[in-house]
Amino acid sequence: MSNKWVYLFKEGNAGMKALLGGKGANLAEMSNIGLPVPQGFTVTTEACTEYYNQNMKLSDEIRTQIDESLKIIESQTEKQFGNKENPLLVSVRSGAKFSMPGMMDTILNLGLNDETVAGIAKITNNERFAFDSYRRFIQMFGDVVQEISKEKFDRVLDDAKEANAYQDDTQLTAEDLKKIVVAYKKIIKDETGKDFPMDPKEQLLMAIEAVFRSWNNNRAISYRNMNDIPHDIGTAVNVQSMVYGNMGDDSGTGVAFTRNPATGENKLYGEFLINAQGEDVVAGIRTPKDINDLKDIMPDIYQQFHDTANLLENHYKDMQDIEFTIEKGKLYMLQTRTGKRTAAAALCAATEMVEEGLITKEEAILRLDPVSLDQLLHPTFETAALAAAELLATGLPASPGAATGKVYFTAESVCTAVANGEETILVRKETSPEDIEGMYAANGILTARGGMTSHAAVVARGMGKCCVAGCESIKVDEASRQFIVGGMVFKEGDYISLNGSTGKVYKGSIKTMTPELSGHFGEIMAWADEYRTLNVRTNADTPRDAEVAVRFGAEGIGLCRTEHMFFDEVRIPIVRRMILASTKAQREEALAKILPMQKKDFIGIYKAMEGRPVTVRLLDPPLHEFLPTEEKDIAALATDIGITNDDMIAVISGLKEFNPMLGHRGCRLAITYPEIAEMQTRAIMEAAIEAKEAYGFDVVPEIMIPLIGIKEELTYLDEVVRKIAEQVKAEKKSDIKYLVGTMMEIPRATLIADQIAETAEFFSFGTNDLTQMTYGFSRDDAGKFITDYKEKGILKNDPFESIDIEGVGKLVETGVTLGRQTKPDLKVGVCGEHGGDPKSIYFFHKVGLDYVSCSPFRVPIARLAAAQAALGK
Repeated sequence: MSNKWVYLFKEGNAGMKALLGGKGANLAEMSNIGLPVPQGFTVTTEACTEYYNQNMKLSDEIRTQIDESLKIIESQTEKQFGNKENPLLVSVRSGAKFSMPGMMDTILNLGLNDETVAGIAKITNNERFAFDSYRRFIQMFGDVVQEISKEKFDRVLDDAKEANAYQDDTQLTAEDLKKIVVAYKKIIKDETGKDFPMDPKEQLLMAIEAVFRSWNNNRAISYRNMNDIPHDIGTAVNVQSMVYGNMGDDSGTGVAFTRNPATGENKLYGEFLINAQGEDVVAGIRTPKDINDLKDIMPDIYQQFHDTANLLENHYKDMQDIEFTIEKGKLYMLQTRTGKRTAAAALCAATEMVEEGLITKEEAILRLDPVSLDQLLHPTFETAALAAAELLATGLPASPGAATGKVYFTAESVCTAVANGEETILVRKETSPEDIEGMYAANGILTARGGMTSHAAVVARGMGKCCVAGCESIKVDEASRQFIVGGMVFKEGDYISLNGSTGKVYKGSIKTMTPELSGHFGEIMAWADEYRTLNVRTNADTPRDAEVAVRFGAEGIGLCRTEHMFFDEVRIPIVRRMILASTKAQREEALAKILPMQKKDFIGIYKAMEGRPVTVRLLDPPLHEFLPTEEKDIAALATDIGITNDDMIAVISGLKEFNPMLGHRGCRLAITYPEIAEMQTRAIMEAAIEAKEAYGFDVVPEIMIPLIGIKEELTYLDEVVRKIAEQVKAEKKSDIKYLVGTMMEIPRATLIADQIAETAEFFSFGTNDLTQMTYGFSRDDAGKFITDYKEKGILKNDPFESIDIEGVGKLVETGVTLGRQTKPDLKVGVCGEHGGDPKSIYFFHKVGLDYVSCSPFRVPIARLAAAQAALGK
């Protein structure tokens, strides 16, 4: 039995996204619910995979099914492919399961040649329209299929406009366009050595193959990497009969959203152009009109579109991104998909749809992307600084937020500057899919052309990047890498600031402030807290970090790293004296000076946490990390200690290790130098007692011993810690409770967790080190090859970003199971970076952890992801 590689629109439905792609499935759904959709067919994602399996060739079976489907479309439209009297023309568009706007390729007007163009001119009685369509087709075909630089075609078009003093493409006459067509065909002949193909069926097969190839172009791969989309699912190809928005003043094309994608406001939002084709709107070549202006120009069409938009949103129960064309006064729907939106818009739309009765609270929680909340947690401009800033220009507020940085004009220069630690703004006439990596790396994006649905606007909103688009008063000269505005010249390296919420562009760098989280954000977070069962703590080492985390909803501290307190410029000399001490007495003398400093920090943290649990990890890193590396700093330390420079170099050299991450660190330090653990325990306990007395909070400190791999390590250090803790309680006449536990980060520890749980009162999985030791990958160096592993299919995900369920995850699950066999009520959490990763959180929920801990700014992400895990996502 042969496979079905091609589906007519009427044969599919919205539930077939994996096979038909999002675009194909939605075209099928719109067809089936009676909307005016130009008919066509979809070549499946499975056919894309088969194309690659067959060494990038379409099999005879796929070709046959395409031909059969084409004949049905000819019958439906009463037109014939290649017929010079009444030709059928089609569009060829990509459409993967997951929306990837602008990342792959599209070809319009396919089927035109030197004969059919005359037929189109005769049927429409519009020779200009026919040759305008023909020149567009040749350019797209040359660019997408034959990989000829688009700029070569643009140069011909620009020269023709300049020679005739035209401002707009629409001023080109039929005779002008005929000459452009001749010039375009010459470009193709010069570049490929072959004439432009005149056989429409050959054109179609070449175009389908080109769209399949575009699945693996650089920008598509980059987009999938950024959005965690699998590389092996392929794209479908949609072949659809053409309708035309460029047939005169009773025709047009547009893109609209059923709600505002920047704010979420329940109001039709979009743009359109009269006498234009679809790419004109998104390419930024002409400045479009607001969708509401259509009410005055074509009131009946506007009302029909408004009603259709409402129907689609109610049908899909989500905000829709719709493409439409008006051909000679008739409305056609070309596409609908779930609209890309900012995090603020997503929260607004979700909460308001619940209030409208369109969706439930559970559905609202499940449809939000936890990672996108990060967009809401970053600074905005400080009010006073903004008031004093010099306004340069105003464009369109394409994607909200604030950004400041140095101006750069290419994606490559942005990426280079960011790698050097600079803040950057990407400035372009208009962005294209080739700019994707620079857009991702930049703080913000500024374009001189384009509207609210231009490439720059749509992609920036999806990324959560601040973007100002269509800023026409800025004259961008990309060749000389500068822009001019108001007589001022800005070159690479000059600072500007963007307000993506107002569209304003300012000179220089403007101070920022942390946003307040309330309104829709607070409502969604409250709903999430109703459903989640995982607690969410934070990794915080200072009172300030703790305060931020509490504001974001943290329920405790899962990891307080004591070593981060040692790097203060006042403390580091004392810490170094402690490390370099040659006797225990000298070491204890230095530790006595560090004690009050550590205690002060802990009191501040306990105060900020207001009685929430705090897990404090004893000193973990190798001691050489606290010592200087520059010659002048080594010499200064030698003088301070009172030894020769050579002796100091010898001491520092003696502390260095071949593999410090597996060396003298963690619990091994405390076993060699128990006085360090004793000092830290005293600081933790005294601070807890004093904070309880001062602020009334019921503080229960959790003392965590790192890097345990042998039961006896924990047994030894548990005695050291408890001895000091009990001493402090006796001295202070306190009955304060405390816990002693361990960080599970060595594979062996997870395998003997039942033994370790005999002593430990809690486990906290340090998944950063656990991943490092399980894989044998240095987490500091793995970035050099992880990308290659992902590109070559050796790894699907970076195991340091999302938990490796098969390996590291199995160790975590084993540790939980064994630990609770010994102690059924054992408290278990995770404090590695995976604690803020939504995919990892689902796994941690599944294996029964009590909490996850993550950086303060990821706490809201973890709260929402934990709720989604509880709801089964």
